[in-house]
Amino acid sequence: MTGTSAVQDRVRDIGFLRRQLTRPELAAVAGAVLVFVFFAITAGDSGFLTFGGTVSYLEVAAQLGIVAVPVALLMIAGEFDLSVGSMVGAAGIVVAVTTVEYGLPMWVAVLLALALAVLVGLFNGYVVIRTGLPSFIVTLGMLFALRGLTIGFSRLLTGRTQIGGVTAGGEGQPLPVIFSGEVGGLPASVFWWLGLAVLGTWVLQRTRFGNWIFGAGGDVTAARNVGVPTNRVKMLLFVCTAVGATLLAMIQVTSTRSADVLRGELLELQAIAAVVIGGALLTGGYGSVVGAVFGALIFGMVQMGIFFTGVNTDWFQVFVGVMLLAAVLFNTYIRRQASKER
Repeated sequence: MTGTSAVQDRVRDIGFLRRQLTRPELAAVAGAVLVFVFFAITAGDSGFLTFGGTVSYLEVAAQLGIVAVPVALLMIAGEFDLSVGSMVGAAGIVVAVTTVEYGLPMWVAVLLALALAVLVGLFNGYVVIRTGLPSFIVTLGMLFALRGLTIGFSRLLTGRTQIGGVTAGGEGQPLPVIFSGEVGGLPASVFWWLGLAVLGTWVLQRTRFGNWIFGAGGDVTAARNVGVPTNRVKMLLFVCTAVGATLLAMIQVTSTRSADVLRGELLELQAIAAVVIGGALLTGGYGSVVGAVFGALIFGMVQMGIFFTGVNTDWFQVFVGVMLLAAVLFNTYIRRQASKER
């Protein structure tokens, strides 16, 4: 009897509700529900609840979420990438310059943009790993350097920083449909976002690589001691964030048929905020892709909800700041309560 009791004490059954309270995305899910209810009440008659209103905030959320998903994986691995916003502008300019100024096919331009993204990601990861410098500093430097190079080369090659007339070689070409088409009235960006979310969740929760991500962001020394290739994991994730930013650039370029060197400004901060609202820790080792998805959804609903209410959209950042602080405080409280009951 004594042995059985000891085993039962060590293997304690945790109830369903308690397990849900310890999930990192809890605050983001609750926040998304509250934001939806708030704007449904205050802006429901102004178009927020219509199909068009739903599409509008889903599209805003999708464009942020496409970048937030790989950023979430990188942050769980304990690193930051502040250069994703500049990567959006750079990738768009690469496509615009090569197609409009030099007449290259769109698919070649897209491959060149992806190649640039891979190089930027590898450079960020290599410098972080080889020097031991914080990724915050390394990618902050890349943010300025890449934006400056984009502006400089755009002016040098075209004499301007905004390039229009981007086409894919005529109507009916596949790339515009893939990146900026519609299915059932929903833009392709929404499907890219959801597809990346499913893939990221599967990788994080169901694969060995997902365990490596958590290990790289938790106790790095312990992870290395058990054979986790932490350096390769982080290098690959830096590449993923740059590629995610390039995907967003392709969506924007094909939908607007133009590029601007300033596209993606502040996107890096919005992506990090969405991930933190989604429950990830800034120190790494904790978080989820689902949380980042709901964090991006909150951004979309707030931005378009304010528009539908008729309030000046300058207040958007106030809502985001309040949501960010509330989510962090809520997640901290839940983690402390959960640790006390263990």
